[in-house]
Amino acid sequence: HSSKKTYSTTVILAMLGGGFKSSKLQVNLKLSMQRFKLLEKKKTEQAMKSRREIADLIKNGRIERARIKVEHIVREDYLVEAMEILELYCDLLLARMGLLETMAYCEEGLSESVNTLIWATPRLQADVQELEQVSKQLSLKFGKTFGEQARANRTGAVNEKVIHRLGVQAPSPSLVEQYMSVIAKNYNVHYEPDTSVMIEGNIPEPITEKTFQLDPRGPSPPSGPGYPPYGGPPSNFGGPPPSNFGGPPPSNFGGPPSSTYPPNAPSFNNPPYPPTTQQYPSQSPYPPPAGGAAPYPPQGKPDRPREEDRADTP
Repeated sequence: HSSKKTYSTTVILAMLGGGFKSSKLQVNLKLSMQRFKLLEKKKTEQAMKSRREIADLIKNGRIERARIKVEHIVREDYLVEAMEILELYCDLLLARMGLLETMAYCEEGLSESVNTLIWATPRLQADVQELEQVSKQLSLKFGKTFGEQARANRTGAVNEKVIHRLGVQAPSPSLVEQYMSVIAKNYNVHYEPDTSVMIEGNIPEPITEKTFQLDPRGPSPPSGPGYPPYGGPPSNFGGPPPSNFGGPPPSNFGGPPSSTYPPNAPSFNNPPYPPTTQQYPSQSPYPPPAGGAAPYPPQGKPDRPREEDRADTP
């Protein structure tokens, strides 16, 4: 019911001339993108000049003054990063304007970008005035209630990174020390960071990127009940090869096959399969004849009556 009510309200406002206008939204989205690009370039250039000033302050021993300026640089870097994300969201809405015009409610594919732009408008309105019209048109499109929820982030759809970058909390002392160390190194200035601050900064800050270092030895083998203990690589790992490595091949390499493997393999010296009577004793029920003659009946054939026995049979 709420979606139908919102849609009907939007239609009535459009008929009265005060509702959502896609053309107005497109124009302000393009202007916002241009303003974001100009501000990003301007703030980046200012940050480069400030870094040079910080290096001079460190060189002259004015460490506390340098830390104050570093905090300002950190905030400016966060602001530039948030503007880059918002610029991408404006581009996304422009690319999907045809789909946005047909929506009766904000679908999941555009929920994060729409909510983030509305939420960020009061915080960046002084620098990017076009955001006010963008937020107004999106609220007219999806309803007044939707706009209020987006400004307060009640649905939790606002980009978390933008929330952190536009937050009011001061940078951590450990992050400030890292900035100062990097700036001093880039400008070839000697600086000894405060080790106590760096140790206290082991707790990860929610607004900084996490880095993961992989073990160069690879994943650890399984351990526990049923697995053998792992003692590392063999003792001769990485040592010289065996003494006979690279020597001549065996004496029989490339010659005829061995007479013992496979058993009775067909060759010049061995008879073919199946095995002969010399290898396996005869299974005939008749006793072997004298004089070494062949056994009767022949092995492997069924017993058949002789001609004289067949004649006597009635």
